[in-house]
Order: sequence, then structure tokens, then C-alpha cells
Amino acid sequence: MPKLPTFEFEPCLLYIMRNEFTLFAILSTFVLSLIAYLFWPPMWWSFLILGPIILLGFYDMAQSRHAIMRNYPILGRGRYIMEELRPKMYQYFIESDTNGRPISRIFRSVIYQRAKKELDTTPFGTQLDVYEEGYEWMNHSIVALDAHELEGGPRVLIGGPACRQPYNASILNVSAMSFGSLSKNAILALNGGARIGGFAHNTGEGGISPYHKTPGGDLIYQIGTGYFGSRSPDGGFSPERFAESAALEQVKMIELKLSQGAKPGHGGILPAKKNTPEIAQIRGVEVGTMVLSPPCHKAFSTPIGLLEFIQQMRELSGGKPIGFKLCLGGRHEFIAICKAMVQTGIYPDFITVDGGEGGTGAAPSEFSDSVGMPFKEGLASVHDALVGFGLRDQIRLVASGKVLTGFHIFRALALGADACNSARAMMMALGCIQALECNRNTCPTGVATQDPELVRGLVVSDKKVRVANYHGETVKGFVELMAAAGLHHPSQITRAHVYRRVSMSESRRYDELFPPIPADCLLQENSVPSTWLADWKTARPDSFLPA
Repeated sequence: MPKLPTFEFEPCLLYIMRNEFTLFAILSTFVLSLIAYLFWPPMWWSFLILGPIILLGFYDMAQSRHAIMRNYPILGRGRYIMEELRPKMYQYFIESDTNGRPISRIFRSVIYQRAKKELDTTPFGTQLDVYEEGYEWMNHSIVALDAHELEGGPRVLIGGPACRQPYNASILNVSAMSFGSLSKNAILALNGGARIGGFAHNTGEGGISPYHKTPGGDLIYQIGTGYFGSRSPDGGFSPERFAESAALEQVKMIELKLSQGAKPGHGGILPAKKNTPEIAQIRGVEVGTMVLSPPCHKAFSTPIGLLEFIQQMRELSGGKPIGFKLCLGGRHEFIAICKAMVQTGIYPDFITVDGGEGGTGAAPSEFSDSVGMPFKEGLASVHDALVGFGLRDQIRLVASGKVLTGFHIFRALALGADACNSARAMMMALGCIQALECNRNTCPTGVATQDPELVRGLVVSDKKVRVANYHGETVKGFVELMAAAGLHHPSQITRAHVYRRVSMSESRRYDELFPPIPADCLLQENSVPSTWLADWKTARPDSFLPA
């Protein structure tokens, strides 16, 4: 059926205001002056009205701190005026995030304040309902420590026995977001912030672009099912191209993406509007087409095959840390991977766990809302499985699921993580206002668009500092929380430190909600806990399918 023509008034109006402001200023001045000349002389009064507005518009286009005002002179000021007018004490009201799911505005305000190095303390105490179901908190200690005694941001050494180039990673890094999904200026600012703050920037599955390289920040090179950047002409994996990319000095780790929280089992989506000639060349695809990554990998099809592929990438990369990322689906599949590790003696250096509530620029709503294990259950299950197979000490766990604040880092570590990745908070530090235009190429802040006129609104020199500020202040907040709990090192954080309210009259500790299992209990069937036995029996190292 042919598509009916559509017309959207708002984007057209914004386009006119963005691209034709100079013409608008000239014509409006001429028209108002003509009216004044013919009907209401003298003429000069028209300039008293229009002059300040036009000068303000040109100032908005020239300033570098606010992308919306650069892209939409005068009109963009409405956003900041309304932000100032709203009652500050209601900042916790629930809004929608980039996937239409609820996110507390107070977290967004904290991110903006930290990115701008503004005061991020609040008056009048807790702004959340502590008796509302789902409220979470951590234990503090009467013998709390002085946070200044815990000097420096915590770092995590990633690299197992087979790794020849281990990486000393920050406890908080930039999660996977591709060039294509994000603009070149957003990539430049993220990597520039990583360079300033000494943390890592995950490339996303879109490959390594010139904008990842120029600032010089550390990179985690992600390989997805489309093998972009390491792609052969037939769409498979090219060992030669991979070795070339992995050899870059900036590439500190390599992450194989099995699945993504926002659309697990589906594969990545790059809308045709965002597939420019430059992006198509980097990815090795046809320009101007929608790019759909396959739902699964061609390079392997079994747990043992996955580990052999990891070993191949380790050798091709010169011994850099190799890991994989997944949103957990059937628990038996991860148990099968663990059995394959025990059988082959091949271990990844790290595993990144994403949650089914993860964000993205484009995904079918059914996948965003209803597919994939949620972050907390997924992270706890992966950690416990590794403990049960006696593998946890050899593999680092990285958490990637709505990590916005220092408490979120603390909570992730309580569930078993060693470090965290953040995507949406880093985007907000860039200036993202959650306009929900990521998949339409019309992002008003220049973060998630390939429109050159919109991209110019994001000034890299300003935003890279904000990214670094947000990272530094959030890690500092985590260290202060750790000190408040009387802990000297992140490894001391356990599930007993975090509580969750499950009803108006009941709250439970995380070790009650996510009961840990004994070490090595999954190595023999007679010691497997009853809650794991069904999955353990169906898991086999030579197939992801249940026995």
C-alpha cells in the first residue's frame, strides 16, 4: 500500500527558525518598518521592539553553552525559562526517559548540576517517598570514614591469566553508543571527556570512527553481530580488519556484543536518515539504507564456539582484555557458557551485563518493554553463576543498566559488579533533554542526529568538560557513600548493605531478595541448589539449546 503524504507542522516551524533566522530578522524588520512608515510613524519605534530580539537571537547562535539556543535562536530560550519557573521542590515528579519508561527528574537535575559543576545539594531532606514500594537505600555506619582518606577514584584491573595487556579501568565508564546513533560532535565530546577524566569510552557496535580517535581517550572496541569495523564483504567477521582495528594504541579492551538490553535477540537498528556516506563507509554498508544488525552471530553458534572466538580475538589483538556483553535471557544459556569455560579452560577477561530496561536510539516497543531479564536479576544471576562454577575470581563483571548516580554504582557493586558503564547519564551530561527524537534524526541538542545544522549546536570544547565533570563528581559521590558505610574498598560492598521496600509495611535486604549461592556448588549436580537445578540440567557446553 503506498504511503500517504504526511506533514508535521512543528518540525517545519523549527527548521525555519533554525536555518533562516537571519532572513527572518531582515524580513520582520522590513515588514514592521513598512507598517510603521505607512500607518504609525515615526519608523524608529519598530527598531526599539525588534532590535533587542534580533540581537538576542544572534547572541544565541554564537554562544556555546546551550545547544538548543544555538540551534533554535529565541525559540530555544523557552525551555530554560520554563525550567526556571517550575517549582524546585517538585523536581522529583516522574517523567519519561528515552524509551518512554519512568525516570525521576531529580536524577536528571543531579546529572546536569554535576556536569556544570554547580551546587548539587538540596534543601528540606529526602525528595522521594520513603514508604513507596520500590524505594531503595543503603546502610551507613556509626564509625563512618572520612572520604578524604580514600584518595583517588577507585580503579579495576581487567585482564585474566591469558591477558598480556591488562587495563586499569575506572569504576565508571562510557557505555556503548555508536557513531551513527550519535553525532560526530557527541562522539568527540564523549571521548574528549574520557581523555580529561581518565576513563574509557565504549565505541558501540558501529566501529571506530575518526571522531573516536582524535581526542585520544581510551577506547573499548565493541564488536556486534554486524561486525562493523571488522566486517568482510559478505557481512561476516574479518580477522584481518579486526587485527588492524584492535592494534590501535587507544583500544584498551574489546567487547563482543551478544545482545543489548533495549532490544535483545533483535540486533541494532540504524535508521536510513542517519546512514550518511561517511557512516556507510565506516560500517561497510550501502549509504542511505536502514542498517539492521543480525539477531545473532555468524562466527559461532555454541558456547564452546563463543569461547574459541574469544580466544581468536585475544590472539589477534595481541593479548588485550576480551569480554562479552549480554542481556540475560534464559539462565540455562549462561550456565552452558560457564560449563564450556570449565571444559575448555578459556575464560573471558570481563563480562558486561545489561538489563532489559536498557536504552537505545531505536528499538521496537515490544522489545524495549517486554524482552530481556531486568538488570538487577540479570547481574545477580551472572555473578552467582560464576561463583557457583568457581570462575568469579578470574572474570571481572561490568554493570550497564541505568547507572546515573553514586548510589547506583554502590547498588551495582552490591549485586556483584566490579565496575559500571553509563550511557544515558553521559548523554545528559552532553546536553540531552530526552526529546525522544533519536530515531528521527531531529535531536534538537545535536546529540543523536546526523543533521549538520543541528550537530553544530553541540560545542565539543564545552561539552567534553561537562562529561569529565559529571564522571568525576559521580565517582566522588560513590566514594563518599562508601566512606559513609565505613568501607575502605569497593570489594567490601555486599548485598547486605542495600535495602528495598517491597510494600508499605515491609522492606528486605538485597541478600534476601537475591540470595547468594555457595562457591563451587554448580560444579557437581549433587551440590546444585534446588532453585538452579532445572536450568543446570538443561545447560550443555556444546549447544545454547536446552537438553
